[in-house]
Parts: sequence; structure tokens; C-alpha cells
Amino acid sequence: MVVALQANYLEVELDPPDQHVRLLCTRRTRLNHRGAAVHVGDRVGVEAIDLQQGRAVVSDVEPRSSWLTRPPVANVTAVVVALAVDQPSFDPDQASRFLLTAEQTGLQVQLLLTKCDLLPLEQRQALVQRLEGWGYAPLAISSATGEGLQELRQLLQGQALSVLCGPSGVGKSSLLNGLLPELSLRVGAVSGRLQKGRHTTRHVELHALGPGARVADTPGFNRPDLPKELHNLEVLFPELRAQLEPHPCRFRDCLHRDEPGCGVSRDWERYGIYRRAVEELLELSRPSRGG
Repeated sequence: MVVALQANYLEVELDPPDQHVRLLCTRRTRLNHRGAAVHVGDRVGVEAIDLQQGRAVVSDVEPRSSWLTRPPVANVTAVVVALAVDQPSFDPDQASRFLLTAEQTGLQVQLLLTKCDLLPLEQRQALVQRLEGWGYAPLAISSATGEGLQELRQLLQGQALSVLCGPSGVGKSSLLNGLLPELSLRVGAVSGRLQKGRHTTRHVELHALGPGARVADTPGFNRPDLPKELHNLEVLFPELRAQLEPHPCRFRDCLHRDEPGCGVSRDWERYGIYRRAVEELLELSRPSRGG
């Protein structure tokens, strides 16, 4: 499996993973001629192996079971979205954009609330309850106290390849340092004025958490794009999906924005975020009026 990219080289771990044999590989020219891009998470065939020098050549790429474009990772089985309760402060719009991006994959989505030691218990419980209303069961985590790390470890060890993503500065590297102290990943501070984290992870890399289980550390970014397709936007909101599953809207092309006869309730917190997303996507889909 490709576990990291390094300039024009691929870092590949051989099966079985418990041997921890990692090779620095180049690609066969024929892969480039076929347009076969190789990314982190890809399962590849290698040849011309030199164990002494730790070198080999990637000769083939197996078909992918899943593909994420941002961050670019192949064969992911679960997406873990990390959001801080404070420093940077919780932003419902930003949180929703990350969750919509995760839901688009069609994979299992787990929500983490990081830096929970920074918030009084009562406020933290209120935030957890709020996110349960969004359709998630958030896991409260603190790298400082170790709270929730064992539960997170068990969750990640149950997946072949989890992607850990979220805004810059929410503590993804600190979480991985807590799970795998030998990594000693660089941790950055959060800007007090802008409340944005500094990017400490520069590229995607996979880390082994046990036999057959890996987690991808990914660069943070602060505002993902909305899904490009208006069609099926409603299924990316678990709380709206829950309304539509037992009682589908009788209008096939309904956008659930107060259309006459629409059976969808407006009494849910993220209805305004859903409406703004619909309006933004409709605006983008309209033909330009250029001369």
C-alpha cells in the first residue's frame, strides 16, 4: 500500500503490514503512459525490490474501492471529522461544510469534538446535544487529558483506512500523537486574532494503528466548497434524510424550500444552512449573462 508521497517518489509498505517493510519507489514509465495516477491509499504491485537499499519500482495499480479528491486518498473506509469546541471556536457553517464533504463520500462518518478540556462540562454537553440534533453521535476528545482517546483508538482500529480531516488548528496532529506517541508530529498554535490554526501537516500520510488498520493524517483547510451537485443535496443532511426516509416528499424535483405541498419541516437547526446552500448552488448553475 502507498502510505506517503515524497516528491517524485512513493513510500510503499509491503504486506503483511506487521513486518513494517517500507520501500521508496519510483513508477514504471508505462503507468504514466496509461495515465494511471498513483495516490496514497492505493494498493500497488512492486518489482525490482532491493530490501537492502529499501528501494523498488511500482509496476501496477489495483482498482480502487473508494476515492476522495480532497484530501486525495484511495480505498478509504471511514471519514472522521474533527471539530474543536474552542480555539478555534465552533463555527456551525464551517462544521456543516466539512460534514457535507464527508457525507458526499457515501462512507461512514464519525464526528469528533476536540479540545473538550477547554469548555465547561455543561456547555460541552449542550454542544453534544446540539450535534445529536444534526444526526451525529459526537465523540468528546481531549489530547491534553487523554479523554476519549481509547474510544477513538477502538473506533479507528475497526476500519481498514480512516481519514482524519477537519479545519486547521483543531488538533488532528495532537490526536495522532496521543494515539501513536512515537510519531512526534509537529503541532501548531492557533492565531488569537483570526482564530485559525496554522497548517502543520503538509501532505497526506498513513499511519498503522494495528493489524490491517491505518489512519490518514491530512492537511487542514478552513472552508471546503459546497457539493457541486444540487441533486440529492438533502441526503447529505442526516436530519433531513431522517425526515424523508419514512415520508418521502411527493414532489420529485422539490428543493424543500417552502414549496406549496412540501412535507418537509422547517423546524430543524440547519434548515437555514440548507436553504443558503440550495440558493448558492442554484446561482452557480444559472448561465452567465456575459455579453
